[in-house]
Amino acid sequence: MRSYLDFEKPVAELEAKVEELRALSDSGEAVSVGDEIGRLEGKAALALKELYADLTPWQKAQVARHPQRPHCLDTIAGLIANFIPLAGDRKFGDDPAIVGGFGRFRGDSVCVIGHEKGSDTESRLKHNFGMARPEGYRKAVRLMEMADRFGIPLITLVDTAGAYPGIGAEERGQAEAIARSTDVCLGLGVPSVTVILGEGGSGGAIALATANRVLMLEHAIYSVISPEGAASILWRDTSKAQEAATNMKITAQDMVRFGVIDTVVTEPTGGAHRDPQAAIAAIGEAVGNALAELKPLDRETVRRQRREKFLAMGRSMGRLAG
Repeated sequence: MRSYLDFEKPVAELEAKVEELRALSDSGEAVSVGDEIGRLEGKAALALKELYADLTPWQKAQVARHPQRPHCLDTIAGLIANFIPLAGDRKFGDDPAIVGGFGRFRGDSVCVIGHEKGSDTESRLKHNFGMARPEGYRKAVRLMEMADRFGIPLITLVDTAGAYPGIGAEERGQAEAIARSTDVCLGLGVPSVTVILGEGGSGGAIALATANRVLMLEHAIYSVISPEGAASILWRDTSKAQEAATNMKITAQDMVRFGVIDTVVTEPTGGAHRDPQAAIAAIGEAVGNALAELKPLDRETVRRQRREKFLAMGRSMGRLAG
């Protein structure tokens, strides 16, 4: 069953009326209502298109977190053939918040690593809502180094509110694990492409997103902290999250303008959750184009291009801050 966000209420009401008329028509309890159904469907489609053409940053944050939005495992299932997941960091244990392994993308071998949030209560608890612990990032490092050793391109799928902030994670070196993962990302001699599927939160996202090409879904968000966290720090009031989201510049459109990401991947009208297969197909096309651009480059050029990309980003942000 489709789940609606609060701001989608006008569309929800129209689509509910369509379903009622269809049910009456199917039961034979009403005269032909085909014309009325068509009219309401057209009205609902137009309302949806107009609504999503002008979303606020806070509304985009809600869309990015939609429970029916395609996640890491959905994207892997749709794009990667013969995927073989690998587990464990060879130091402490396995972290299901980070999924990683090897498979084939359009016939070529790839390494895929991503945050998995889960799609229902049981899987969300299993994957810790996509908030990784140190062993998750150390698993990512292990797989990245393996991909680099065998010359296999890397695809990372980012969707996390941030790294897990629990005491145990801090005791096991959360900050070091994130820093190490970021450092390994920067030093890879193989092409790397990141896709921000939903939330790209703080260092938990950067640890996998320091790539040659960073792609971002149209209604995803990317930020150093969640809007609620920013509101709590700045105003000591989480109800100001909407104001924080607007001021933080967290949308894909903001990110491409600032040079933080390279490409905005268009979502189906109404968001990726309305048509996950179409969204995943669009991701595949964008990733394929990015890898094709990087494929001819030698290892040193790949490293240099990635390094220069992030140094330029830092210089740009420095000028904006000044």
